[in-house]
Amino acid sequence: MLSVLQLLARLPLRWYHALGGWLGWLVYWSSPRYSSRLRENLRASGVWTDEADYRRILRGAIAEAGRQGAEILPLWFRPQSQVTPFVRSCIGEREVLDAYAKRRGVILLTPHLGCFEISAIYAAERFPITVLYRPSHFPSINNLIVAGRARGREKLAPATMKGVRLLLKALKSGESIGVLPDQVPSAGEGVWVDFFGRPAYTMTLIGRLCEAVDPAVFVAIARRLPRGAGYTIEVSRVEGSLSGPDGIRRMNAAIEAAVRKYPEQYLWSYNRYKHPAGAPLPPDTREGGKGEG
Repeated sequence: MLSVLQLLARLPLRWYHALGGWLGWLVYWSSPRYSSRLRENLRASGVWTDEADYRRILRGAIAEAGRQGAEILPLWFRPQSQVTPFVRSCIGEREVLDAYAKRRGVILLTPHLGCFEISAIYAAERFPITVLYRPSHFPSINNLIVAGRARGREKLAPATMKGVRLLLKALKSGESIGVLPDQVPSAGEGVWVDFFGRPAYTMTLIGRLCEAVDPAVFVAIARRLPRGAGYTIEVSRVEGSLSGPDGIRRMNAAIEAAVRKYPEQYLWSYNRYKHPAGAPLPPDTREGGKGEG
């Protein structure tokens, strides 16, 4: 299987993005549940200015979601030396390198925006990075995830207590870590904090790591360029402490700011507002509840 995927990965990036655009529409029209969630999340976000703008972003988001799936092939199954040239520029790279040189630890927050996969690949060419990931329940799929991601100086940390210890160890060693900050955590690992005006169960992990190490924190996004031309990575510093309830709100606000720049490349179909089993009810469903949880 791996050899077949490596063979398929040799096609030009523009082919995957072209095919991915069609696949995005195919999934959209074939899955009412998927399309309904995408429209609902986008509509409720308020990132659009009028109905025409909403329709423009919706069309873009449908195609970009398909491109995100298709681009996995070349990103995971080509040699890393052939993948990093897809990045045409990296805005803010110098500040990240300066923070890394101080050996205080660096956290790269890579939300479901653009091609978050290539951000870690690009970073791993410059310094070691440990990336948090959620293992698949299917061993064969998990093996492919590990084969595609755990290469070179990119290491993986499962979303378990063992993985958290690996992240903390990396930060204490002055290295960097990568986390999807808008991924819904399991019960007991998050609190309800507004995300685009709606309560979203949000991880507390970043705040706890910041309390333990006081690292430099950045939001990193890799924007897809038109017609498969590659990616531009944009990195921005998250100012202020991310510990405690105020820190979690600050983190969500930083993610929102990035999404507002390129809303058509956000994964609006992701079930960001789900209620994890065993987690408390969101505040707007509690009698008289107004807080963040």
